[in-house]
Amino acid sequence: METAIVLLNRDLRVHDHPALAAACAAARQVVPLFVLDPAIPAGRRTSFLLDCLTDLRASLRARGGELFVRRGDTVTETLRLARQVGAEAVHASADVSALAQRRQRRLAAERLDVRFHPGVTVVPPGELRPGGGGDHYRVFTPYWRAWSRRARRAPAPVPERLAVPAGVEAGELPEAGPRWGAMRGGESAGRERMRAWLDTGLDGYADGHDDLAGDRTSRLSPYLRFGCLSPLELAAAGNEDFTRQLCWRDFHHQVTAAFPEIARRDYRPRGHRWREDPDAAEAWRQGLTGVPIVDAGLRQLLAEGWMHNRARLITASYLVRHLRLDWRIGAAHFHELLLDGDVANNCGNWQWVAGTGNDTRPNRTFNPLRQARRFDPDGEYVRRYVPELAGLPAPVIHEPWLSGHPMGDYPVPLA
Repeated sequence: METAIVLLNRDLRVHDHPALAAACAAARQVVPLFVLDPAIPAGRRTSFLLDCLTDLRASLRARGGELFVRRGDTVTETLRLARQVGAEAVHASADVSALAQRRQRRLAAERLDVRFHPGVTVVPPGELRPGGGGDHYRVFTPYWRAWSRRARRAPAPVPERLAVPAGVEAGELPEAGPRWGAMRGGESAGRERMRAWLDTGLDGYADGHDDLAGDRTSRLSPYLRFGCLSPLELAAAGNEDFTRQLCWRDFHHQVTAAFPEIARRDYRPRGHRWREDPDAAEAWRQGLTGVPIVDAGLRQLLAEGWMHNRARLITASYLVRHLRLDWRIGAAHFHELLLDGDVANNCGNWQWVAGTGNDTRPNRTFNPLRQARRFDPDGEYVRRYVPELAGLPAPVIHEPWLSGHPMGDYPVPLA
């Protein structure tokens, strides 16, 4: 084969990239393509995404290749470039969201050899099916057992050299604009963080990952979300406690593959009757609920584009259990602001907390006061993100700001 396109979406790396490796093995010339599609706005993730693209372009150029960038509808631009370069095939990593599945169906309907490859997850969605029938696992624990036993593919080789067609415009990357949070995107930054985490953070993960103030999680999720890191490579290097979290990620992807409406519809409708309260929803978004541990988590999100996983559970539970507001309100807010926000994990976890998803205990509640005293016993996390409370001692710092509190009132006290 003379020429093949590699359509990049959530796989912005050169290490363990099955679609890229397959194209390099099959074609003399390989055209890596990323389309800036207005149907998929990056929002506050834009600067992180542009870091990823800049770093990937440098990696490809170092191997004699190029990253071709286009603007517009992904399928339209892919076909336009395929005609321009005479591409005989398009390789892409398979994805699971409703939008991704529509895009894949549109590509597959064209008169091109279109091939979809693994790479977004450790185990591809659909490869594991429950023994009693069904197209996917609905409960995590049996999925974890099957996932743990599953033989994994070998990592794809990193291409040493790439050849690209002559005379084809590469396309400009836009200016990054304001940076959201302190994390820099890209495979180089992700691999550096991964190496440091495996060397210094992994051993203490089991005991420390719920410590809010200690912040001993890996913070690798944004790099997984943009495919700067291979989840397969990370799973091979991690211990059981850490790889269990990667399994949760795979679990939500296989659920979304089977139920692509997960962002809009209840996976398991249970007759919830959500309240309408725009003021309470806005107070929650701004970290002004009056519950310090909840407000600390939401302000961390506003400041950094990231939130500690334990804080995600606490803030989500507060929205759906205490304020009784629709989980979709919270999922939309998280998706807008989180650097690691993707449909499968974000909506899968929100539905889990709301009791409409894959939790076998649909009425589970995370009491914010008990959670605060357990996972932020000295109040350090609250002081970090709610500085107006910095002078209060523990455990008083975790008490809700009710009327008459010496620090003043918040608009929405703990229900």
